[in-house]
Amino acid sequence: MKILIAEDDPVTRESIETSLKREGFEVMAAENGEIALTLFAQQKPDLVCLDIMMPERDGYSVCREIRAQGSDVPIVFLSAKNEEIDVVVGLELGADDFIRKPFGKRELIARIRVALRRAQSKAPTSSSFRMGRELEVFPKELRAMNAGEEIDLTPREVAILRVLHHRPNEAVSRDDLLDECWGLDYFPESRTLDQHVSKLRHKIEADPECPAIIETVRGVGYRHRRPS
Repeated sequence: MKILIAEDDPVTRESIETSLKREGFEVMAAENGEIALTLFAQQKPDLVCLDIMMPERDGYSVCREIRAQGSDVPIVFLSAKNEEIDVVVGLELGADDFIRKPFGKRELIARIRVALRRAQSKAPTSSSFRMGRELEVFPKELRAMNAGEEIDLTPREVAILRVLHHRPNEAVSRDDLLDECWGLDYFPESRTLDQHVSKLRHKIEADPECPAIIETVRGVGYRHRRPS
């Protein structure tokens, strides 16, 4: 999923960009409102994060223009303006959320997920896929259901599950998983993949120490064995 960040402070902008990329989001960054609108038209992001006080065009103006185009893309304001009227104005312009600075990275990511999920719930039912006997993955909603329990997933966790699902019973190499889930131009360490899989297993496996959905294939990578 693609997220557009419009923030004029370079330190804040780079920090947000790094945090979201670690979660597997594709990120576009703009230093002012004019650039944000250009990127919005070109890239068609799934969500927009807007600072209010920016050069060229402020966040309110950018939000107003996006809504005037008929787009219902989720918009989240990030601002040090904490007065109630500032929040009210942002929401009345069509924003989906308003996060006050300073904010924690976990809070930001959680609220972005909520906004994306809310948008997906309004859209036509998205396709899902099943793994194991009870796990159902909803990629566009960044979630899964397992034995009646809802599970939050990151875009990269969804990507790992999708690759393994599309290649059932096959030992998928670490290199293939890294290329497909991180990209050919990114070179993470092999343990980065292992750490992601370990975290994912704790979310979806009944017994993470004896996994039934994502098996380890020693010396190769991982495999999803489709139930017979």
